[in-house]
Amino acid sequence: MQLNLLFAIDDKFADRMLVTLYSLRQNSPATNTYDVYVIQDQPLAQADRLTQILQALNMTYHPIIVGADVFADAPVSDRYPKSIYYRLLASELLPATLDKVLYLDADILVINDPTPLYRLDLSGRLYAAAMHSDFLNLTGTFNQFRLDTATPHYFNSGVLLINLARARQQVKPADIFRVIREHKNVLILPDQDVLNKLYSQDTQPVADVVYNYDVRKDLTYQTTSQGKWDLDWVVTHTVFLHYCGTKKPWLATATDKYALLYKHYQHRFAQRF
Repeated sequence: MQLNLLFAIDDKFADRMLVTLYSLRQNSPATNTYDVYVIQDQPLAQADRLTQILQALNMTYHPIIVGADVFADAPVSDRYPKSIYYRLLASELLPATLDKVLYLDADILVINDPTPLYRLDLSGRLYAAAMHSDFLNLTGTFNQFRLDTATPHYFNSGVLLINLARARQQVKPADIFRVIREHKNVLILPDQDVLNKLYSQDTQPVADVVYNYDVRKDLTYQTTSQGKWDLDWVVTHTVFLHYCGTKKPWLATATDKYALLYKHYQHRFAQRF
């Protein structure tokens, strides 16, 4: 099967993306091929290396260079750099021949096959994404009040299956720019907040414990499931481990069980390449 993947990185995150892609290659069918689209402000210094490594992984590197005049009308500041628009406006940047793409943050480890998510029927929906909720969904209720949305559904945009065909019809740059101008004082995670403000009702929920496992919430998952989602369950069923927050697994200070797994894949990648 052929899958389209999307990242938005700079040179600092090139190696992080490669670990993500290496882990994906190790845990998906050998017959899968991948077109990897990477949105960037300017050509990455490691472009040749990226091309060679992705070829070895049976993947194709497609750089998407965002020119200075793109999103010229967008509100831009230190807090709202142009890069916040990249996943929201992927349909404006990617080739018109693509009808679907899977966006991934570069702090994700793939430990099982993502193909079932990619095959998800998105007819009539813009996105598929996971919600990270607490026991009483207080986080969702707070975000509903903060963003003045119709539902307490608040989706994490780190894993985002995008229906590009529908997005070309429904997602308008002017709407996104307007929300940022009008709500800039309440936006905490700008691109994620905008996605939820405008499109949460057009998003298909998927299980975060499978498709966007926030490693910070490990205890919450265990408690919520009364121990069902233990480590063995995660190893068997979870597809994406998401290292949200500031305690990144590649740091020397990261020593928990999920950091250990990440460091293992990082080591295996470095051994091969």
